[in-house]
Amino acid sequence: MKKSFISPVYNVKAVPVEKVRANNYNPNIVPPPEMKLLELSIWEDGYTMPCVCYYVADEDMYELVDGFHRYSVLKTSKRIYEREKGLLPVVVIEKDLSNRMASTIRHNRARGTHSIELMCEIVSELTQAGMTDSWIQKHIGMDKDELLRLKQISGLASLFANKEFSIPINEKMR
Repeated sequence: MKKSFISPVYNVKAVPVEKVRANNYNPNIVPPPEMKLLELSIWEDGYTMPCVCYYVADEDMYELVDGFHRYSVLKTSKRIYEREKGLLPVVVIEKDLSNRMASTIRHNRARGTHSIELMCEIVSELTQAGMTDSWIQKHIGMDKDELLRLKQISGLASLFANKEFSIPINEKMR
């Protein structure tokens, strides 16, 4: 009789980050602004998702399958490392290398991308709720130009309420 499957998430372990290593096949790259946002997210909310690892028994090491950037934050952010006592939340999967590589790609691709339309809606709702541009920039991880572009795309004049605008005077047009 085949034993029933239990999802790894029901067995999260706190592993010293020194016992975790990156794999050598993850093609995912996160730009610096998003890494800063990830660090802020982990600082504000804690680790809400464990990293996925394969346990290499003969080395007593955990090799990442998914979660490299969450792992990197713990290694590079002193305040998070100290708060988390150097422990990374990990779940373990038992798969051969090819299937671990496939898992890495599935995890990365399943995250998708942000829909411009939905981001415009979020910016609109936050603005209408009275959140300042600086609040939105900080908590959503946007720079000033990105926020402006989303407001322009949405086309809602109300998003620009209480903002001063001026038209630069070109000396040649005088």
